[in-house]
Amino acid sequence: MSYAEDLGKQSKKAWYMLSTLDTATKNEVLHALGSRLVERKDYILKENEKDVAEGKESGLSDALIDRLSLSEARIGGMADGVRSIAALPDPVGAVEGMKRLPNKLLVGKMKVPIGSILIIYEARPNVTVDAFALCFKSGNATILKGGSEAIHSNRALITVIREALEEVGVDRNVVQFVDTTDRTVVNELLTLDKHIDLIIPRGGEGLITFVAKNATIPVIKHYKGVCHVYVDDKADLDDALAIAVNAKTQRPGVCNAIETLLVHEGVAETFLPSLRDKMDEHNVSLRGCDKAVKVLLGIEPATEDDWYTEYLDLILSIRVVADIDEAIEHINTYGSHHSDAIVTNDHVRAMRFLQEVDSAAVYVNASTRFTDGAEFGLGAEIGISTDKIHARGPMGLEELTSTKWIVFGEGQIR
Repeated sequence: MSYAEDLGKQSKKAWYMLSTLDTATKNEVLHALGSRLVERKDYILKENEKDVAEGKESGLSDALIDRLSLSEARIGGMADGVRSIAALPDPVGAVEGMKRLPNKLLVGKMKVPIGSILIIYEARPNVTVDAFALCFKSGNATILKGGSEAIHSNRALITVIREALEEVGVDRNVVQFVDTTDRTVVNELLTLDKHIDLIIPRGGEGLITFVAKNATIPVIKHYKGVCHVYVDDKADLDDALAIAVNAKTQRPGVCNAIETLLVHEGVAETFLPSLRDKMDEHNVSLRGCDKAVKVLLGIEPATEDDWYTEYLDLILSIRVVADIDEAIEHINTYGSHHSDAIVTNDHVRAMRFLQEVDSAAVYVNASTRFTDGAEFGLGAEIGISTDKIHARGPMGLEELTSTKWIVFGEGQIR
């Protein structure tokens, strides 16, 4: 039996036990994990330092180093996230839509776990904890494949997770860890449809495209975040400035940061100079269309490729548009259907934007940085799906369940 097949078999076997675990026991494990993350922070940080040092030596970008780095505050945030998941209602077993048919059958749907879920991700060690906690609470076993750049951090976090499981007396095999950087193992995992029920890749577009093309298992895709803010001529420009700066600079290396700013031509000459001043304070490099370049002398002209690019860095493309129609057309043409915002005080335009922008999360007068499971009240997220089937946007507990029909009869036959 190969290493990959053994991981799959162990995961599926453990899932059968986990799928029947009661809510109180699941919550006990999560609280134990929250406590252990804090207690073991020195060990986790020491291992993370190895990854950060190796990442810097290998030339990882500042944005990727930021994603990779843990701190006492970030570990505390992970622990809080786990506890918040424990506090959420358990979706497993919930019954909805019960109805009595004319033949007296009582028919409805019950929420059930999906099964064994393979999660492939890059750079961010916090995903290890978030993914386990969400899958565990929703009754799913996990196989976690983190990026090679975070191998030391992920090993430490898996150790702490298994300590919490063993403390409560739950089979440690409900979480499997791909403890190798051998890429052939991933290739085999993608085809283990007898043992794995779902794959969720989190990372760059190349990773997600590779998984989607090579998997024989259903995949929920989290494609790149080419996000936009559109500043309308009916916007409060002070709000627009604050929203644009936050959406670009608060944490530029994440998928819900904006990459393109669209500005109505009626306010471009007033708004853009103020924007440049603020962006200069954050060392943001600006690129612009012909109209933007005329307003902001000296910025780099934007190319066609820029409109499609997820920079994940302190770079912002700017396009001056004639109206909301041109803004919506630009977003639906070049965007990745992730998160997009309009800043306007015109209710009709706001509602048009909400209805016509084809994205997983659409905002009126707020930063796209809120597209996040914790911010949306989900406790944490397994990812932000840009698919349209099964789940879209931040995926929490509800999105990690499926349904089965349940039928109560009184001896009826057909």
